[in-house]
Amino acid sequence: MASETLVIMAKAVRPGAVKTRLAACLPTQSIARLYRCLLKDTMALARSLDGVTPAIMCPADDVEELRRMVDGNMQVVAQNGAGLAAGLESVFERFSAEGRPRIIAFNSDSPHLPVAILRQAFDALGSCDVVVGPTHDGGYYLVGATSAHPGLFAAGAMGTASALDTLLARAQTLGLSVQTTAEFYDVDVPADLARLAAELRLAPERAPRTAGWVKEWERTAAQLRSGAGQA
Repeated sequence: MASETLVIMAKAVRPGAVKTRLAACLPTQSIARLYRCLLKDTMALARSLDGVTPAIMCPADDVEELRRMVDGNMQVVAQNGAGLAAGLESVFERFSAEGRPRIIAFNSDSPHLPVAILRQAFDALGSCDVVVGPTHDGGYYLVGATSAHPGLFAAGAMGTASALDTLLARAQTLGLSVQTTAEFYDVDVPADLARLAAELRLAPERAPRTAGWVKEWERTAAQLRSGAGQA
């Protein structure tokens, strides 16, 4: 068994249930197609790490759909309870109970993250209790630990600008040592999507399925603008 486990926090691809903050710039069906591409590219990223076992943690109702979506042998596990905090608690309870000493929970919408940052996070767990990857908006794109730490995740802070600060405060209260990786971003709001699109135009190989979606999206947007100009 590999000593390092990367667990993707995922949802089933259902229009109106994923990446809802992108509704300001995209119809729900387009958001669902984007999320499918992000998740597929994230799974490919997880598989690219030598010596790392990839897995997916998701709500219980989503297990069967995600199992049908997974390419190859990747474990899909139902979380205990509802919400992201419960999902993260489930990651470390489940996989530490299996004797896996270094576990990282990773979001499903940063497939363009450099592999070196994931490697840095796993390496950090050799000398600390918790590792966290901060995002520019006050959250975090990954969190890792060497065992389960009940009470580390606060349900009310998830998805807010205080999520990272709350996590760090709870880690301090629990007496846990923490290291951080480089700040990065996930795709939550239209500005994030614009940033990702610009990066993938220059380096589509970082997330090829998502890059294909971006190319089609930009082509469609250009056609709509052209049609409106001729009207």
